[in-house]
Amino acid sequence: MGGSQVNQALVRLYFEVRDGVRDPVAAWAKLTGNSQVYQARRGERRVPLDDATAAELAAAAIVHTASEHGADRVAALATSPLAGVVDGLGGALLTEHPCASEQVLGPRFTGPGAEDWARAAYVLLWGENNRLARTADTPWVIAGRYKGQKVVAIGTHPTRLSDETLVVRPGTDGALAMAMGHVLLKEFFLDRPPFAAHAMERTDLPFLVRLREREDAYVPGGLLGRACDRLSVYGGGEAVQVLLPRFDFGPGVLRRGVPVVRDGGELVTTVFDLLLAAYGVARDGLPGVWPQGYGDREPYTPGWQEIYTGVAASRTVKTARELGVTAEKTGGRCMIVPGRLETPHADTAYRAMLALLVLTGCGSGWAQPAGGAGIPLVPYLCLHACGEDRADVGALSWALCEGLFARRTSRSVLLEAVRDGWPMAPSPRVLAIPRPIYPLPPEVDLLIGPDEQCDLAPPDAGLVAEAVARLAGRTSRADPDGTPADGRMRLMVDHAWMHEYGEALPTYRPPGLGVPLKPTQLVRPFTGR
Repeated sequence: MGGSQVNQALVRLYFEVRDGVRDPVAAWAKLTGNSQVYQARRGERRVPLDDATAAELAAAAIVHTASEHGADRVAALATSPLAGVVDGLGGALLTEHPCASEQVLGPRFTGPGAEDWARAAYVLLWGENNRLARTADTPWVIAGRYKGQKVVAIGTHPTRLSDETLVVRPGTDGALAMAMGHVLLKEFFLDRPPFAAHAMERTDLPFLVRLREREDAYVPGGLLGRACDRLSVYGGGEAVQVLLPRFDFGPGVLRRGVPVVRDGGELVTTVFDLLLAAYGVARDGLPGVWPQGYGDREPYTPGWQEIYTGVAASRTVKTARELGVTAEKTGGRCMIVPGRLETPHADTAYRAMLALLVLTGCGSGWAQPAGGAGIPLVPYLCLHACGEDRADVGALSWALCEGLFARRTSRSVLLEAVRDGWPMAPSPRVLAIPRPIYPLPPEVDLLIGPDEQCDLAPPDAGLVAEAVARLAGRTSRADPDGTPADGRMRLMVDHAWMHEYGEALPTYRPPGLGVPLKPTQLVRPFTGR
């Protein structure tokens, strides 16, 4: 007997069936025909089982479920020991992380390689849990300091791991990131353009965006799907006011101008022009309300962020300049190591942080891989929760929303997403979890995890992989949806749900009450859905 533990009702029935058919996969198929027998006894005593048999049982369940019901009905949390096995089979990986990196960098972004950590010339340790930030087979990020690497920690507490620390108030990381973006756009794009070639080739900044009338101004109406021959259409003649979201002062709007040109019967501008307006970087001759300098309290200047974060405006400017200059001199060898941001709108803060890397040509420096086939865990659990969350999802929308989610519950929105084919986890038949989750998903044939409510303790992943290969023969991984053909990083996420929340462009949302689940977590703009 080994260290594995299994539900005594399940193992007894499994042995009875397997001894009759002599084939683990056929045994599991027969057993699941009457799975309610042991499901009713889920949570009862677990008994020891040798590791090889435990791996065989898990592999039989995985192989049968994948062949009979589809690989996506086999699911694992991304932190489960069996996540690699499930991912290799083309199953569903569930994640608790926001989808910001997928939205901006694409689902195939794998994060920096092992050698990139020590090669990075400038590192921002941003958020909590940075002391444990590392990837598999990667030295501690601090190893790079032997080569002159500078490490700046940004978080709610000082840390000894860094050369410098910016202590921000909880939940205000996004405000600091927006102010740093303001400095980068002004000094590294308008004053002088060291990153212009990168922006033209590798980002969506030159893409054309149609504008549609709203009240006495305009709002972004969606990407045209093609790029302009330059970053900006400024200087061409016309300019109009656009309405942009602000949440720092309650749901409100910013009125700022963008240059426009006419494309057929439509007014269009570029993502870059919209980004300058969103960040409050002024140019002569454009209408609207603009900050007069870094010390101005208009969003999103260094002076504005000081009110919320407690970080001096001068230190914000200094950090942004260091990031920009280092990226310019080293060809993009800067990195952000994101920690966990425990706020309902953490994904908007991540998007503001990611924008700093995209603008400076450091797109490979986000030290957290995209989910790939990953699917948000919270929506999955919400769909299976007992009862229904009655919170109004529409309360998260901005002042100029179309009312798409008004008086809607998160559960109803998520059910609509499933109905419309958004990439979410279907109800799994086999689920591997690394820790207890409640409520337990219903109708799961095999629940693999450490909790006593689970059927089977996680077997050795190597043994399970070998058993899967033996029982299924040669397995093939489902080809994941990839990045668009041009491979560009996106600073404007073009989807109706994003516009509903006023987050098509990076923005700042303060901490506070709100539904911790947002339908924008489900948006995967690169899937072609």
